[in-house]
Amino acid sequence: MRFSIALALAGGWVIASACAATRINQEGRILGDVPVVTQSILFNTAEADAVVGAMQIFPVTSAWNEDISRRPLLANSAAMISQITNDLAASRQTLRPFFEMNFVLVPDNQSPVPVDFVDYPDESDPGPYPIPSNMPIETWPLGTGSQTLVQWQQDVSNIGGDRHAILVQPGTGLIREMWQAKLVGSNWEASNGAKFDLNSNNLRPAGWTSGDAAGLPMFPALVRYDECQRGMVEHAMRLVVKRTRKEYLYPATHYASTTAASQTNVPSMGQRLRLKSNFSIPSQWTREEKAVLLAFKKYGAIVADNGNFFSISVTPDNRWPAGAFDHLSTIGITNFEVIQTTGPTAGPRSPGGPVSHAGGNQVVSSGALASLRGYVSFSAAVPGVQWRAYSGPGTVTFDNSSQTNTTAAFSAPGVYTLLLSADDGVHAVSYDVAVVTVGLTVSAARFGTNLNLNWTAQSSAYVVEQTAGIPPSWRPAFTTSAQFVTVPILNSNGYFRIRSQ
Repeated sequence: MRFSIALALAGGWVIASACAATRINQEGRILGDVPVVTQSILFNTAEADAVVGAMQIFPVTSAWNEDISRRPLLANSAAMISQITNDLAASRQTLRPFFEMNFVLVPDNQSPVPVDFVDYPDESDPGPYPIPSNMPIETWPLGTGSQTLVQWQQDVSNIGGDRHAILVQPGTGLIREMWQAKLVGSNWEASNGAKFDLNSNNLRPAGWTSGDAAGLPMFPALVRYDECQRGMVEHAMRLVVKRTRKEYLYPATHYASTTAASQTNVPSMGQRLRLKSNFSIPSQWTREEKAVLLAFKKYGAIVADNGNFFSISVTPDNRWPAGAFDHLSTIGITNFEVIQTTGPTAGPRSPGGPVSHAGGNQVVSSGALASLRGYVSFSAAVPGVQWRAYSGPGTVTFDNSSQTNTTAAFSAPGVYTLLLSADDGVHAVSYDVAVVTVGLTVSAARFGTNLNLNWTAQSSAYVVEQTAGIPPSWRPAFTTSAQFVTVPILNSNGYFRIRSQ
């Protein structure tokens, strides 16, 4: 018998790899390839979850993705919170989730249609827009009763309202948002239309509105189903307050108020609030509530519109569990504070931020240490660095996880993704990955008419698989808790591989 021993890895035969093109978002989550959108996909589907979950929604340096947990307070934060509170009726002085803004994903080749902008044509990005027949309008389907989508598009009951509509084109990286969108006969009209590039921090022209009164995009601010299921809203949210002043702060471009700018205790468009760090999130609250409140502490919320509540926008997804956000309405406005915002060239958008380099991928034997040789480049403040295990079949023990050059030990064979981060407290955290493949150490020896296979690894169960040829068609031959197996030698070709379970 001719035989071959194939190195086997926990969890499968294919060795994963990573390269400089690995996309990692502001939360340190590795983004997979964005699925290609071939037909319009509504927001409240698993297909939409897969697409938006893999998207980088605006650069990591965007104001929407900025970690503001360490930003200093605005000098008049307490006075502004008091003003925001007192502007509202006593029964409305708590946080409210509103199930309102939805969206549709469209392919690159979605047929464009004309749109008639009736109120703000001079502050609109001209059409045509890639509008599919199933474009949802604000509050559909949770807030539209028995009406069909087409009936809601046409507003057959003359309900009116803001009627926002959001088109997301992942392939081109563009979003288009409309306000008071309505299907009139076979033609679309809207009060305003705004286009945003998801790959850029560019804003609307100064003084221009958008679907939102602040001139901001709405899509990056929405609380979505997919991110709540992961346990963290990964961006700033859209905040509505009762009254704003005649001023806007970055990244807003428009105000909608008659209150004088000199009344500085009244918030401006673009003002950012966060949940106080000492607010204790009850462990028994829902996954969705925890995801929102964690984001309120890290990314905050940006004032985007005037309204009759202190509210954030949640997608009207019919998959939300009953009562998913009920506890939020028990949180009073005094639990929030106002921070000093950063401008277009400040904070994460300032020069000199760190860039992490995790070093090359490597293969080590089971029980051996991996020598990690990362480095970080920067020209501003010295960043703190941190290694952590992102994924893998076992645990990873670092000799010193706060040094770029260190060693790592692994509890089981398999493929591990290690994440190196660099954080200077100002810029976006920089991430890079190194993949370490930990293999079994296998030896083979002929003993009479048998082949003895021995290996060294830290696991309790193994599967020995066999194939007669290459390309392989592997089939289980033995399952054992030992670290050896005896295989009879037959008069045929044979290849073996060993996998830890």
